[in-house]
Amino acid sequence: MNAYTTTTIILLLFMSLSLVSTGAQTLERITPGSSLSSTSSDYPSSWLSHSGLFAFGFYQHGNGFSVGIWLVGKMNKIIVVWTANRDDPPVTLTATLQFTMNGSLILIDEQGQKKLIVNANTRASSASMHDSGNFVIYDDDNNNIIWQSFDHPTDTLLGSQSLPGGGQLSSSLSQANHSTGRFKLKMQVDGNLVLYPAYTTETGWDAYWAAGISISSTVKDNYFLYLNKTGLLQIWNSSGDSNPNLINSLVDATEDQNTVNHTIFRASLDFDGAFRLYVHHDTNGTDKVIISWPGNNPCEVKGFCSFNSYCTFVDNKPLCNCLDGYKFIDSNEKTLGCKRNYLEAGQCRGEEDGLAFYKMVSMNNITWKDHPYFETTNDMLSEEDCSLKCLVDCNCWAALYDGEKGNCKKQGLPLRYVIRTDEGDNSTNVFLKVDKNSIPNWKRNYTRFFPQPPPSKTTSNKAVVHIIVVTSVFSIVLCSAIVISSHYIYKIRVLRYKRLTDTGNLGLNEEVALRRFTYNELKRATNHFKEELGKGSFGSVYKGALLKGKTKRFIAVKRLEKLVEEGEREFQAEVRSIGKTHHRNLVRLLGFCVEGSKRLLVYEYMSNGSLGKLLFGDQRRPDWNERVRIALDIARGILYLHDECDGPIIHCDLKPQNILMDEFWTAKIADFGLAKLLMPDQTRTFTVIRGTRGYMAPEWNKNIPISLKADVYSYGIVLLETLCCRRNLDVNVLEPEEILLSGWAYKCFVAREVNKLVPSEVIDENVMENMVKVALWCIQDEPLLRPTMKGVVLMLEGITDIAIPPCPDSNRA
Repeated sequence: MNAYTTTTIILLLFMSLSLVSTGAQTLERITPGSSLSSTSSDYPSSWLSHSGLFAFGFYQHGNGFSVGIWLVGKMNKIIVVWTANRDDPPVTLTATLQFTMNGSLILIDEQGQKKLIVNANTRASSASMHDSGNFVIYDDDNNNIIWQSFDHPTDTLLGSQSLPGGGQLSSSLSQANHSTGRFKLKMQVDGNLVLYPAYTTETGWDAYWAAGISISSTVKDNYFLYLNKTGLLQIWNSSGDSNPNLINSLVDATEDQNTVNHTIFRASLDFDGAFRLYVHHDTNGTDKVIISWPGNNPCEVKGFCSFNSYCTFVDNKPLCNCLDGYKFIDSNEKTLGCKRNYLEAGQCRGEEDGLAFYKMVSMNNITWKDHPYFETTNDMLSEEDCSLKCLVDCNCWAALYDGEKGNCKKQGLPLRYVIRTDEGDNSTNVFLKVDKNSIPNWKRNYTRFFPQPPPSKTTSNKAVVHIIVVTSVFSIVLCSAIVISSHYIYKIRVLRYKRLTDTGNLGLNEEVALRRFTYNELKRATNHFKEELGKGSFGSVYKGALLKGKTKRFIAVKRLEKLVEEGEREFQAEVRSIGKTHHRNLVRLLGFCVEGSKRLLVYEYMSNGSLGKLLFGDQRRPDWNERVRIALDIARGILYLHDECDGPIIHCDLKPQNILMDEFWTAKIADFGLAKLLMPDQTRTFTVIRGTRGYMAPEWNKNIPISLKADVYSYGIVLLETLCCRRNLDVNVLEPEEILLSGWAYKCFVAREVNKLVPSEVIDENVMENMVKVALWCIQDEPLLRPTMKGVVLMLEGITDIAIPPCPDSNRA
C-alpha cells in the first residue's frame, strides 16, 4: 500500500479567521478553471486550507514570486514547506496559475510563457488544500487521489507524511532562497537514514550523520521515514513495524499531549545542513526546535564550509575561512568556498614545476575528514619527506603527516571537509602547496616564516628635511602624471565610445556584457596560436591567457572556419543568442572578434579536457557515481538549451568530444548555438548535413524537419557511452554482438543482465537499469517516441517512472 496516500491526516480546526491574509481564498474544493494571480486584485493569490493553517499559491521570493505551500503564522510570518519547480527563477509582475481539467497546474508568466507546475495526466474533478499541509488533486470520482504534494517533498516532512526508501530531502540554498541547496537527507533502501552534502557519491566518506541502522542483507522489507501528527518520527518497514535499532536518533515529541491538537510538527532539512524537528504552536505562532541532527555544532556538517575552506568557531559562532593560499569566491557568501589566490603555473610536469613555482606551508590544529587519494603504508617518513612528496606531485595540494605512525596522506583539489579547532592532534601536521609569489593569509599567524626586522635607528633632523623635500617633489610629479593620464584616458574612452556607436557594437556589449577583442589581442594572448587544444567541425581551438595587472586568466580561443557568408551584424546576432545563455553545465562565452573575414570566439578555459578523453583515454576513468553525476549534468545543460533560453537552441553535434570538464570535474556542453554559423556542406565528410556519424538521429537522412528530438537521440548515445566507458561502435570487443553498444545494451536489458555492460565494476544495478531504459527511449528511430529533455531529467532524477522501451528500429535483427 502507498505510504503517502494512506497517511494523510486532517488537523483539527483551531485557526482563527484573522489568520486569513489578504488575497487568500478558503475553499472546500477547488474546481478546474480556477486561477491564482501573484498581484492581481481580480483573483486570489493563494488557496487556504479549511482552517487557514496552510496556504497554496504565490509567496514572496526575493523581488518576485514562487509557487509553493506554506504554514500561515502570526504577524504575517510564513514558513515555506514545499516549493514547485524550486530551481526556476521567481516570476515577476503579474503571473497566473491555472488549474486545468486534465489535472495540471500551469504557471503563465508576464510574457505569456507557460511552465508546467503539476501534471497529474488524468482528468481531474477538483483539488483541495488540506489542513495537514498536503495539496491534493482528485479524479472524476472525487475520491481517488491522482496527485498530492506529499509524494514530492522538497526539504520538509509534515505530520502524516513519509519519505520512501530511495527518496531524499534537499535543503534550500539559504533561509530566504528555497532553490535546491548544498545538502540532502537520504532514506536509503537498506533502512538507514543518512545526511550527505549534495552532489557527492553517497559513500561513508561523504556522510556526516546517520541513524546507525544495521540491516541484514537478507531483509527484503521496504523502509520509509514517517512523521505522525504527534511528532513521532520513526523508520518503518513495509510490514508495519518500526525499526528497533534506532538509538537517540529519532524521537517522540509528545511532551505537549494536552495541546497536541494545537500543534503542528515538521521535520526540515535546513539550509545549513542540519535535520531538525520543529513544533509549531498555532495558538501563539511560536516555532521551536525539539531536536537537531547532527547536534548543535555546524562544523560537524561536511560541506558547511565549501571547497578549499575550513570551519572554525569565533565567539561560539561558526565561521568559514579560506585555507592558506586561497581566497573567497564571494566575500559576502563565505560558505560558498574559496579559490586559489595565485596564478596557474601552466601544465604541471612534476618535480621541475613543483620546485620552481610552489612552496609548502603548514597549518596547525586542522582536522581533515575527507579521504586521501594516496597514503603511504609501512614507511617511516619524516615530516620533510612528506612535504616534499606533495610538492613534486602534480595532483597533490595538501599533505597530512602523522608523526606517530610516520605515514603521509595526499589530498587533491578540491580540498573539502576541513575543520580547525583550538586544540588539535599534536602528532598530525598539515602542509599546503601555495605559489611562491602569492601573499598568503597565514602571514600574520606564522611568524616563524617571517623573522622580525631589526629595530629602526633614529634619523637626524637634516635627513628628515631631505626626506620631506624629496617626498613633496615626488608627490607633485605624481599628481601631475595622474591629471595628464586622466585627461588622455577620458579622450580615449570618448573615441572608443564613438567607434562602438559607428560599428553598431554598443548594443551587443550592453546587452550581454561580451567583450569585443581585436585580432592582435587574441594573437598575443595565444602566443600566435601556438598551443592547439583540439580541432572540430567548427574550427581549431587554442589555449591563451589574458593578463589584467598581476592576474592571469586562461581562455580558449576558437577560430571559426568555413562560415556561412554573412555580414558583421548577422554574425553578431548569432553571438548575441549564444551570449545570453548562462548555466552551470554550459561552457561560458566571454567575447568575440570580428575583423574582415576573421571570426573568433573566446570561451572560459576548461582545464580537464573533454569527456571523450576522460572516457576513452588511457588515464584514470571516472568511477560509477561520477559517471551518473556527469550524465545528469549533461542532461540539465541540454534541458536549459531546449526549454529555458529565450528561444530553443538545437545543438546538432552533441558528442563526448563537445562536453568539457572544468577544474572541479563538472561537465559543461560546448559548441552550442554554432550550427547556424556553419556552411551546410562543411561536415559532409562525417554526416549528411550536420553532426558526427554515430551520434546523428535517423531523421537527418530522411529529409524531414529537424527538431529538438535530434539532440535527445544524440544524448541517448552519449548516455550509453558514459555509463559503459566505451564507444558506441567498437570493433575490438571479444564478441560480435558487443560491437554496437546500443544493440548490446538492449539485449542485456531484455535479459536483465545490465551488469554485463560494465564488467569488473561495482555498480547500482537498479540505477544502471533505469538509466539504460532512459537511453533506449532516447534512441528510438521515431522522434515522437523519444521523450523531451525535461522528461529525461525527471526520469534520471527518479521523479517519474520509466516504462519499458521498445527495441529501436536500427537495432532489430
